[in-house]
Formats: sequence, C-alpha cells, structure tokens
Amino acid sequence: MHNTASKSSVLMIQGTASDVGKSILTAALCRIFVEDGWRTAPFKSQNMSLNSYITWDGKEIGRAQGVQADACRIIATTDMNPILLKPKQDMVAQVVVHGKPYADLDARTYRESYLSQAEGIVKEALERLRNEHEIVVLEGAGSPAEVNLKDRDIVNMRLAGWADAPVLLVADIDRGGVFASIVGTLEILTQEERDRVQGFIINKFRGDVSLLKPGLDWLEERTGKPVLGVIPYLPQLGIEDEDSASLDSKRAQNQKFSSPNGKHPDQLDIAVLRLPRLSNFTDFDPLQEEPDVHFRYIEHLAEWGEPDVVLLPGSKNTMADLLYLRESGLAERIHSFARTEKGFVIGICAGYQMLGETLSDPGRYESDYEELQGLGLLPTATVFTADKRTVRVHGFSTLFADAGEALPIKGYEIHMGRTHVREESGAPFQITEVANGLPHHADGAASEDGRVWGTYIHGILHNDDFRRAWLNDIRMHRGLLPISQGLRFLERREAAFDRLAAHVRANLDMQRIYEMMRIEMRTKKGGKFQ
Repeated sequence: MHNTASKSSVLMIQGTASDVGKSILTAALCRIFVEDGWRTAPFKSQNMSLNSYITWDGKEIGRAQGVQADACRIIATTDMNPILLKPKQDMVAQVVVHGKPYADLDARTYRESYLSQAEGIVKEALERLRNEHEIVVLEGAGSPAEVNLKDRDIVNMRLAGWADAPVLLVADIDRGGVFASIVGTLEILTQEERDRVQGFIINKFRGDVSLLKPGLDWLEERTGKPVLGVIPYLPQLGIEDEDSASLDSKRAQNQKFSSPNGKHPDQLDIAVLRLPRLSNFTDFDPLQEEPDVHFRYIEHLAEWGEPDVVLLPGSKNTMADLLYLRESGLAERIHSFARTEKGFVIGICAGYQMLGETLSDPGRYESDYEELQGLGLLPTATVFTADKRTVRVHGFSTLFADAGEALPIKGYEIHMGRTHVREESGAPFQITEVANGLPHHADGAASEDGRVWGTYIHGILHNDDFRRAWLNDIRMHRGLLPISQGLRFLERREAAFDRLAAHVRANLDMQRIYEMMRIEMRTKKGGKFQ
C-alpha cells in the first residue's frame, strides 16, 4: 500500500506545551525514515527562536530545522522554516521571511496584519517540499489548544488541515500531569481537530513503564486513541537544543553530573555569560562534551567563582546586554580578570563587539543609544548598519597553530554590525571561501599573547583541531599537560542522531505510524529496501 499521489506523505508532531520534545522527536523520526530508505525533509511553518541556523546560501532559519535537515542528511533550505520570529524586546520580534529580515513587528501587528499574508508563504513552501521529497515531517509550535490564537493559526491544527496530515500529540511526563494535559488538549480542540489526532507519544519517562500501564489503558479508553509509545528519558543527547528555554534543564543536568568540588584538577573551568538576550548558545556545545572542560553559565556576579576562561556569547541586542554587564558589575569583573589576573576572555559575534573600545548605532538600528564604550580589551570599533550579514564561511587560523602551519576553520556569520580593527594585519582568522561570493577578508582580533580574542564566526569551536589547539594553549598556561587526541565533535554528533533514532524506534510503534501515513513500512534485504 503505497501513496499513489504525486506529493509526499506527511506526518505532524504537535505537543501539549512548549519544550515537550517536539523538535528532538521530529529529528528522530526524520533519521528513522531516512534509515528506512525514504527521501525525507522537516518543516515548521513558523518558529520563534534566537538560535539560528544559516543555510548554504546564507539565509537564516530556526536552529531546530537545520538540525532536522542534518538528521535527514540533506541541505537545509528556507522552505523548511519559511517564517522565523526572533524576539528583540518585550512583545516585539524581528520577522524573518525565507531567511531575510522582513520587519520588526509587535505581537498585535503581526497577528492582525501579517498572518493572512503568511498563510500563502507557508503553503507554497510546504508544497515545494512535498514535491521534492517522499516524506515531510511537520513540527507544530507550543500547544494547538491556545484558544486565543486558533482562528489565525498557521503552525498547528490549521496547518495539519491544509496538509491533510495525521497528528501525533506529544506530552512530557517529566513535568507531571501528563494525562490531564493530553485530555485537556483534546477537550479544547474541535471535533474535526480531535479526529486528526491519531495517537499519543509520552516523552521523557523515567522508571518502570509497567507501573504506567493502568494510566495508559485509562487514556486509551477515555479518548479512543492509541498510545503509540512511551519514550524513556535519554540523557546527554549530544544534539543541539533549539533555544535558551532549554538552558535551565541543561544547566541543572550539568550541575547534577558535576563533581562535588565543581571540577576535577585536570579540567579547565570555562564559564559562559548567560546574557539576558543570549542567542546562538549552541556555539558552545562542543565544550560541554570535552572531557577536560568543566562547563558552566554565569548569570550573576556571585556565580563567578574561579574560571580559567570566560566566554561572551552572541546577543540579539548587543547594546542592551552590554549595559546589563555594566549594571551587574560583570563588566568590571571581566576587565579585571583579563588585565590583572591574566585570564582568558573570548567573544563570539556580539561578544566580540563588546570586547572592543566603542559600539556605535547612529541609525538606531539595534538600540536607542548612539554610542557606548566597550570593555576595551580589543582594539576595535563597531558600527551597526541596516543590512544583516548572513553567510557561511571557510578559512584558516594561525592563532594557536604550530609555527608555519594553519588550522582549517568553517562556520557562519550572522550580524548587523561592521567592526574595524586598528591592527588589521594581526587578525587571527582569514576567510578564504564565502558562500555568497563576498570578498575574502580578515576576521576578528586578538591580544598579543592570545589570551583575549574575538570573532564573528559562529561555530568556531565546532572546528575540532582549532578547539583542541586553543584548549591545549590554555592548559599549558595553567601548568597542565596538553591532550593529543581530543573530541571529534561532528563524528559524535552523527552518532548521536543514530543513537536517538534507535532509542525512539525501539519505543515507538513505527508500523502503526506508517499505516497512519498510508505507506508501507520498508524492510531491507540484501542491502536494498523492499
């Protein structure tokens, strides 16, 4: 029984609330379908996230859809997330349409004036994906039961109706009240919407599943719908989180597994400033996997401790977060740490801008301030401009390389400011390949001793050889022996997708899911799918 329509089969994952695991389960299903021989793509019509992913052609989409495309082993495109909302301040977000900034809109204006236009954009993007792939896995947003949003919904049940997609409803049992959240969600849906829900997935379960069976039996009898799987909690996924909402749980998990005195003697203590408007925190994911790194976030001065390294991350509003550092006392502490204590300080994107001498915004593109003094740790001056630079880059760095050698690097830039470095010849990074055909250029700045450096390159720490050379440089300054064989992060990430897919497949009724999608479950014989 194969779907004879020209378009692909579809499946939609919705949740009883935000952060119940929709994005990760979508990635898992994407990898499972690919393993089963289906050309698969992810889709989320509208995503709200500060954690961006840059596509091959320099466009900006939600990080989750980029990760899901990686799970599908395909190149991400803006059709996978045609509308991205990036919060800038209370009730105002930058609206990014097909990867390019469209406008800054408040919630009311977006809802009342733009959503009708967004419908056509969403439908056209999904149509293109369905014509190019055999399966498209749709991800909803938040909860489909938000009664105040349902009439203009473009991301949950109305989207499922447009696509004629069967819906699997995901609930997080780790939060408590899992049965109430499922039944309550169904009660708020219309009869047509309830009929579209084909089954439930209970996520993040801890314990003996047999003890849950009476509740599962009650739920199936009460709703007339099957529980398709109970997914046990899987710690240390090794796959990027979508947004900063997940940082609290990650932070608690890191603290749980830390040694009683904070770090082992052979580890480096690396602290990231958790800025109020932090973005692209996945820049630091490899550090959390390195065995010789004790990784943590600093939100307040009282949490400073005794770090070896302090990292300043990206921000959606650099000027506002710079003021936060000054008002909280962290700015003065960072300066003393770098200048007096000879600590290591690194800035990425907005963090790089903050490390400089001045930040100017004469056009008020990002803030209400014409100019602010930076932290003064690098000889740079930044001016904010109207155009946003989003591009994938490749190049090299000699910053921590052996004499006469260079370390290959790749990543992406996404920023509105342009930074001038007084000592241009001393730039630590050279960009030699730019996806959009932009000119080759130098990037970043560094102190003479390499203790303080900054770059616009997101993902710089995902480059295994560069990251290990940098960590070993710090280790030697701290009197520790260098490590020759460090983490191979990208290899581990690919293995993490396989591990996640195997975990979900073992606990999910894939046969029934294929039946809901009206396609046959494939088997592999002699290296070929049948």
